[in-house]
Amino acid sequence: MSNAKSDAPLSLKIMINKQKTKVLFAEADSDFADVLLSFLTLPLGKIARVLENHYGDKAPVFGSLSTLYKSLVNLDNARFVTEAAQMMLTNPWSSFEDDCRNLKLDISDSRPPKYYTCSDYWCDFLFSDNICMYYGSASCDCGKTLNKREIISDPPAADGEGVFTKNTASFIVYDNLRMVPYATGFLQTLRNLGIRDAHGAELRIVNFGIGKVIELLKCCLLSETPLTDLILNNSQNSSCAARQSESLLSFHQIEKKEAGNSKNITLKVTVQKSTKKLLFAQGEADFVELLFSFLTIPLGGVEFLLKNNTCLKNVDNLYRSLSDAIDDKYFKTPVTKNRLMNPKLPHGYTSKNQFLPLSEESAPTLYYEGGKFYYNKQSESNVVSYFRSPKGQGNFVKEESTYMITDDLTVTPFCMTLGLNILDRLNIPLCDVGELEVPVGLEEVLRILKASLTSTFALTNGLANHILYS
Repeated sequence: MSNAKSDAPLSLKIMINKQKTKVLFAEADSDFADVLLSFLTLPLGKIARVLENHYGDKAPVFGSLSTLYKSLVNLDNARFVTEAAQMMLTNPWSSFEDDCRNLKLDISDSRPPKYYTCSDYWCDFLFSDNICMYYGSASCDCGKTLNKREIISDPPAADGEGVFTKNTASFIVYDNLRMVPYATGFLQTLRNLGIRDAHGAELRIVNFGIGKVIELLKCCLLSETPLTDLILNNSQNSSCAARQSESLLSFHQIEKKEAGNSKNITLKVTVQKSTKKLLFAQGEADFVELLFSFLTIPLGGVEFLLKNNTCLKNVDNLYRSLSDAIDDKYFKTPVTKNRLMNPKLPHGYTSKNQFLPLSEESAPTLYYEGGKFYYNKQSESNVVSYFRSPKGQGNFVKEESTYMITDDLTVTPFCMTLGLNILDRLNIPLCDVGELEVPVGLEEVLRILKASLTSTFALTNGLANHILYS
């Protein structure tokens, strides 16, 4: 990864039961706690990207998000408002980029902020109103491209006081990734674990590098006992395969008021009449925009939207630790906990017709003076008042197209022959095929989002109420 600190491994003290079949707990310093909490800052698309880059063809299946991400990568960039708009989705930025660059082990390959001005040195338009973020692709008011990379003259320096937690804090991490401050005392910790006899228990010192942190992320998503599976090399004690084959999932009750206030998207769903099996759906660009927006949401944002009930039990436990177990005094700043629990999208990442109740962070404060840009105000500097997004003020996806979406959220441009091929492959006669118009509101979207984390039948799970009772 890009962070130079990534070459230095982290050490973790692990206590294993005397049968050597289970990790009882781990003792983590603030450096490891920060790495673990950074999982909550990863956009879903970044997770899919990290797993694919690390494991290649053997990348684990991340619910329906793996196929959704591959669809995004494979879709022709002409389907997007700009090529950079597609790049913003395939390698999504996070509102925690500056934080994660200071991690001892950063699997996200976080990047410093990038700003671009007009390529024409003699441009008449003010730099303070003519800056593009992320990629040098937006158009200047003069008609040329904003593609001249600007280097910030006073970049922030790491203060050495931790990233998310205070550098003096230490924590106990359980096998299910529940994390608590090491403040209860040795004996009470053993009692909480149900340990009556320490005879035969084994202490191990385990070194973590980038690869092992990525393995921990994978186990966090797929395993019921991530530390045990990772440290003891157990076969994945995972219920993921079972979850993928489920046709229905249990979802938390969405408040009627919340769901009733949302707008609807109409989706045409093709089903097998005799079995009520969803074959594929036909949707406009607004629905595909919504699906691709899933990939920009950090895990902590998913936890916030789904009220800490995601079916990713380890992530639920880690997120719940923030609210139930770790007091504000253990965090680096008073706002750190809230940022992790209710993270915002990066500036410029919301769509024109934003569907999910997510907000984006404010534009960065930047000053311009004497041909240079600064984060801190200079004597005669002008504040940058407007930042351009590579996708403009609208959506990521062009509005003119229609798409086919399969149950695992594979997205392709719609064509009749592809639909016929699906029916032929499944040996389903046309007389057994029906089409429904399904209204997709906030409740359905949250169901699809939740199912996409663990199931390859995300549409069936999300739209089950409409399909089964049609």
